[in-house]
Amino acid sequence: MWNLPPSDSVLHFLSFVALAAQAMTAALAAGRRSMDWLGVCLLGCITALGGGTIRDLLLGHYPLVWVQNPFYLELTVMAAFVTILLARLVHRLYLAFLVLDAIGLVVFTMTGCDVAWQMDASLPIVIVSGMITGCAGGVLRDILCNDVPLLFRAELYASVSVVTGLFYATAFGLKLNAELWTILTFALGLSLRLLAIRYKWEMPKFVFTADER
Repeated sequence: MWNLPPSDSVLHFLSFVALAAQAMTAALAAGRRSMDWLGVCLLGCITALGGGTIRDLLLGHYPLVWVQNPFYLELTVMAAFVTILLARLVHRLYLAFLVLDAIGLVVFTMTGCDVAWQMDASLPIVIVSGMITGCAGGVLRDILCNDVPLLFRAELYASVSVVTGLFYATAFGLKLNAELWTILTFALGLSLRLLAIRYKWEMPKFVFTADER
């Protein structure tokens, strides 16, 4: 990160919101699959922390983020468990969770870019690191729930992560105000994702059907 004290970082604060949001959306998905309480909490942790874990393993960045900060693990477990207790109320907040999921995508993307940049990675690796952090947890959630990953079937998702990462990474070389650029990037990424949901923006699809002989 830009040598900012964690307590003063906008991104650090948003990461707590994103972790809780991702764990709660995963808990709802687990509930739809009738998983037991342990399964719900495990799926919440995998969804919220999976992208960062895969990123760290690929980059050789140790210790893993949730090993270094056990509170992240505790937060995701608590968020998933609270969702169990308040499931009927939470289920009605569908639109709110679309926003929270979008927040998670954008914040995790920026976090992933930060980690790669600290390791002196090249720009393409910085962008890929952000995309993995932002998207991989949701892919793991959907696979474990036996669903086609949201990444491959919904409105712009990975594309939002790439755009967010590119915009965010420009500040590294230009040495712009860190807090201001974080807020601007967050606003851009969140707006793009919500507009994609609202207007159903999608990438072109590849459809191939073999001719019958």
